Amino acid sequence: MNTDQLTKLGLAVIDTELEAIEALRPRINENFAKACQLLLDCKGRVVVTGMGKSGHIGGKIAATLASTGTPAFFVHPGEASHGDLGMITSKDVVLALSNSGETGELLTIVPIIKRLAVPLISMTGNARSTLAMEADINLDIGVEKEACPLGLAPTSSTTVTLVMGDALAVACLDARGFTAEDFALSHPGGSLGRRLLLHVANIMHTGDDIPQVNENASLRDALLEMTRKKLGMTAIVDNNNTILGIFTDGDLRRALDKNIDVHTASIQDVMTRNCKTVKQNILAAEALNIMEEKKINAIAVVDDKNTLIGALNMHDLLRAGVV
Repeated sequence: MNTDQLTKLGLAVIDTELEAIEALRPRINENFAKACQLLLDCKGRVVVTGMGKSGHIGGKIAATLASTGTPAFFVHPGEASHGDLGMITSKDVVLALSNSGETGELLTIVPIIKRLAVPLISMTGNARSTLAMEADINLDIGVEKEACPLGLAPTSSTTVTLVMGDALAVACLDARGFTAEDFALSHPGGSLGRRLLLHVANIMHTGDDIPQVNENASLRDALLEMTRKKLGMTAIVDNNNTILGIFTDGDLRRALDKNIDVHTASIQDVMTRNCKTVKQNILAAEALNIMEEKKINAIAVVDDKNTLIGALNMHDLLRAGVV
């Protein structure tokens, strides 16, 4: 096959799966809302189960639920028949996935789920299947055709199942008032967690590491302070440590362009007054946004009285993994 033929085949798969997803719209209905309510009312955990490709999708749905405020885990239905059913308690909700609705391993454990009086939500491609009929709520994930040209490999059906699972998870997330900070608490080790949990106070330079000079200092003194502290800037403060301005590498270049004598000039002659500052309690990612918007590489940190308490630059944000 040539490039055009292979491209055409790939696009055909996307078109088929898009049509299958679009067909889900009318199925986000009263049954869907009832399923969401069961998940929201669950006092235990959502136990997701499914065989084969449905099982793989089920694992992802369980992970999405767990990371968005709905405690959940995946149980393999085959293992459930050999002891893992002990993981399910009367406070849980079971979400069972089966395109046919006749998966033997799932049907084997349905009576036990019923005996425990555990609510059962099914996702099936056949609303008249055994699993759908036994479930308290069935969500229709049927597709007109698989994207596989043989009609055999689960493709459109697994995509639709995943989308329905995402719809459940996100609807519950919003209903719970789940926030970005809540999300970050379950992702503390990744870059997402660092962006959402790290505050300016966690990474700013403090104490003797803050580059600062008095308002009566010379430009030469400011340059020496910048060299010592290596942040590419120095803050200018009064005798009460209130920030009056800032002097950066950029300010130095502008001063040199004006032929200002760096040996005799006062820092007040070249500093940037009314400079942008941040508070220590804001997110580091928020400080990054401010710095990018203002096109600056360093920024001073102040308290509510505009007293200088810290400083940070772009390298600090890079080292912290915020950028």
